[in-house]
Amino acid sequence: MGEMRLRLILLRFVLLLLCISLLPPCAARAADQTSAVTIPDVGALLREVETHQRRIDRVREDYTFQEIARIEDVDGNGKVKKVSTEEHEVFFVNGHPIRRQIMKDGKELSAGEQKKEQDRVNKAVEKASKTAPGDPVNGDAISVHRLLEIIAIKNPRRVVYKGLATITFDFVGDPHAKTHGMTEDISKKLSGTVWIDEKDREVARMEARIDENFKIGGGLVASVQKGSSFTFDQGLVNQELWLPTGGDVRLSARILILKGIRQNIHFQNERYQKFHADAQQQTWATVVQPAKP
Repeated sequence: MGEMRLRLILLRFVLLLLCISLLPPCAARAADQTSAVTIPDVGALLREVETHQRRIDRVREDYTFQEIARIEDVDGNGKVKKVSTEEHEVFFVNGHPIRRQIMKDGKELSAGEQKKEQDRVNKAVEKASKTAPGDPVNGDAISVHRLLEIIAIKNPRRVVYKGLATITFDFVGDPHAKTHGMTEDISKKLSGTVWIDEKDREVARMEARIDENFKIGGGLVASVQKGSSFTFDQGLVNQELWLPTGGDVRLSARILILKGIRQNIHFQNERYQKFHADAQQQTWATVVQPAKP
């Protein structure tokens, strides 16, 4: 397992946190009775978020965008030792995101690298096309019901986040919960906050951190260290749907016992493009997003 694999694991946790927006009514009310009267009925919120998700699965098939990542290798004191960049094209198949690398360190991939990457993408597309929307293409899954047995939702409230009216939840995993599979295992080691846009019923921002070391393969394959964290932001594109706008990962890990990794990774998404034949006649889509904190 390499560095890219660890990054993909953390990105998978972002998708896991999207489930937190699908909360049954009892979850919010049990967490904070005094806040329940000041926020919309969470049962109604659940139905609305589900409706929006179905709409996103259809509409985002029309879009592609560029993802630019800046990767900083840092030492134990946080000093940057090395900087590299990667650029990917992101598109969706059957509701699943597919990432195709097009540049590294500001240079296009060689002919050999392009062929290898295209072969990988072709396999990913085939697999995604055979996987139902909402089901995991790789790895294990977790239901909302099961998630709520592992993670407690706290302090549901209204918050104005960078000009957006949001419904905000804090969450924390139960370190003593009995779990099965990697997705459940990592869930009980997470804590953070989710901001949901109150008007559009979409996740505007997430922040999460790992509160306890997380071992993969008993620590022999890899170990993600306590304090590793990530953020995830979304914005409204063409007044039509919400898509990722960026995020940050702070990763401290060890691979195969010997190799230590400390990285700060910044993701920036841009150049949203509609590409279906019946799409609007425009080259680049526009995105409306909250200012960065």
